[in-house]
Amino acid sequence: MKLSLVFATAISSFFVGATIAFGFSDQANALTFSGISTGTWGEPTPGSTDTNPNPIYTGVGNNTFTWGDANVCLPSPNPPSRCIITGLNKLTFTGNSFSTNINSVFKIADLAYFNGTVVKGTSIEDVPLNLNVSFSPPVGISQVFDLKLHLVNTLNSATNSEEENADFVFIDENLSNPTFTFEGNKYTLELTGFNPDVGQISIKAFEGGTTKTAIYAKIKTVPEPATVAGLFLLGMYLISSKKLLEKK
Repeated sequence: MKLSLVFATAISSFFVGATIAFGFSDQANALTFSGISTGTWGEPTPGSTDTNPNPIYTGVGNNTFTWGDANVCLPSPNPPSRCIITGLNKLTFTGNSFSTNINSVFKIADLAYFNGTVVKGTSIEDVPLNLNVSFSPPVGISQVFDLKLHLVNTLNSATNSEEENADFVFIDENLSNPTFTFEGNKYTLELTGFNPDVGQISIKAFEGGTTKTAIYAKIKTVPEPATVAGLFLLGMYLISSKKLLEKK
């Protein structure tokens, strides 16, 4: 069998398979997913022992997470030193109900971030978020998606501006997007950020201030391996066809 005929047979099979696959894709894209979200915080990562040798935190397994030591003691002429009780750094996750189509950005939860004053060395760097999504009938799926937030705790200074003393929270984009299966099709849940229109993956809070924001997500279909392989064959066929034409 000639090489060109092999490719022609392969590409013909691909188009048949692709037509079926794209038919399934059209059906999947017409789905509407509805449900409700809840979330709890997991065991955090303190980070470097040189930076945070004495991490202090509360809220593992709850929707409100705090970290650091709020007892900030100032030196005074006569012992004992004077201590100022300030607020702890705090993250509060609030889930909500939602209804969305495939590939549409939707609000999956709310997040409140309070930037407190903490003792150096008692902070943390990362905290996992266990996002529980319960899809309403007819889907009937309840699944926990493991996500992570990265915390940037700035060392405060009286000579710094308000902007320079601000702390930050980032969505960790290095994790693979979690997936789930419905009616034989695989889908992925992707956090798109703190803004519905642009990929804003961080928020900041000034010292002693609270930032409230929504968390947005998107549900996408996961391409089947056969479709990906078919696209590869298509590319090979087109390259081969071009070379055969050049030889004529």
